[in-house]
Amino acid sequence: MRGFRQRQAAALLTVVLGAALAACTPGNAQTQAEGDGGLGGTQRGADAKPAQVALATGAARQSAGVVAAGGPGAPYNYGPSVMLDGTTTRMWWCSQYPTAAPPGDDILYGESASLDGPFTGPGGAVPPAVLSGNPGQFDGVHTCDPSVVRVDGTYYLYYTGAAGDHALGNAIGLATSTDGLTWTRSPGPVVGPSHDVHRDNTYGAGQPSAVYLDGWFYLMFTDTTGQAAGWNGAGQFVLRAKDPAFSNGVESLTAKGFTPVSGTSTPRAVSLVDAFSADLEWVDGLDAFAIAHETENGTTLTFWNRDFTAHPYREVVIPGAWREGPGLVRRPDGHAPASATDPCGRIPFDVVRATSLGEANAPTDLKHFGLDVTGVNACATRDRAIGVLDGFAMPSPVRTMDLVADGKLVRVDRRSVAVQLANHVLDQRLDALDGVPVSAHLTAGAPAVQATGLGLGLVLDGGNLWLVHPATVATLNGSPVKTVSAAEWRAYPEAGTLGR
Repeated sequence: MRGFRQRQAAALLTVVLGAALAACTPGNAQTQAEGDGGLGGTQRGADAKPAQVALATGAARQSAGVVAAGGPGAPYNYGPSVMLDGTTTRMWWCSQYPTAAPPGDDILYGESASLDGPFTGPGGAVPPAVLSGNPGQFDGVHTCDPSVVRVDGTYYLYYTGAAGDHALGNAIGLATSTDGLTWTRSPGPVVGPSHDVHRDNTYGAGQPSAVYLDGWFYLMFTDTTGQAAGWNGAGQFVLRAKDPAFSNGVESLTAKGFTPVSGTSTPRAVSLVDAFSADLEWVDGLDAFAIAHETENGTTLTFWNRDFTAHPYREVVIPGAWREGPGLVRRPDGHAPASATDPCGRIPFDVVRATSLGEANAPTDLKHFGLDVTGVNACATRDRAIGVLDGFAMPSPVRTMDLVADGKLVRVDRRSVAVQLANHVLDQRLDALDGVPVSAHLTAGAPAVQATGLGLGLVLDGGNLWLVHPATVATLNGSPVKTVSAAEWRAYPEAGTLGR
């Protein structure tokens, strides 16, 4: 749900579209957090150093038409979270099905072999509603604005939830899954309004965007009550924690950097960009965060360094029509994907965004737009190369294969196994990996263990456990599989994750 819906407006909608769409947004209601304020107020907070480096761009692209939509009766489609998962692109977005109880915003799911769609449900079915209102809870009527990351095989869905159309009623919830389809909610909201300042815009807190970086979950979001928000509530705030539920160890971005705070509703003194409905990603090849937000001519990418104190690059615009905030196409961890053909020389930036107003006067017609940043030295340092090349496999110097996984270099004896574990396979080795130490050696027949509810892992050098996806890798590698207890599984030192 993108904005505060007035009871009178909902009643009008009931007359026009029927009771099944009573929670949907009519022409005179606010479907986004923007309300009547347009694109935003005044950016405040971090005293950022000006950007110095201009980025060259090329290979502009866009889909020929709409790439995703809900099934019959879905009057709007917007707010996507887009995950590039191997050869499949997965997407979750906000819509509403008359058949999904209770009446209100639903989160739909679709997948496609191409960014240009069509996105369908599993097996080519109509995109299903995978999360709807949970009566009696903070998200009792509306669930919307998904942001999905996957860490160590677990999907984390951050979303806007609301119990109804009440002022400042929006808050951010969390659900987890093992497949991205069936979700288990965490109790209560993880982030609510800070109530620093009450403005005419009574949206509250929502529109989350999550990234996983160096063991931290970063969460960017809108809070129209935040101290540093603009006059109409525009602004983007950031929290981070190593706990995905943000129940402990939370740090808030302040004028002094990330500072430990007692909870997620402490004063919000730093806003990163003057925007609503933005998306965040970490770009390994630029050693920078990118925030995608809508401006007059399309989606603007604003870059921040790691500690959010400076703009290392000038803004880049992905042009084209828009009606609602963009969803960046990201890796499962929320990082920018690398170019499959030139990973060290160019960086693709792609978004999916709503481009028109539909029958409920709400955003719809999701389309794909993108471009490449070119002429960069994305693998300039060892650390950057390891980040950029995550998921790549290529020949090793000793006639085996080298796979970059979880920030480490793993040497794999069998090419067929490396191909199964990799997102991209190169026929020639890149110099960027020269000198990177081998962290583990996946030999043919290496032992594997499995535990109920914990998955399958390979036990490599020194007895370290590597979680493996998919589990069929064990058969392909000729690995004997031993079933162990959960306690025995947890006794192994965890080394990382192999595969998609």
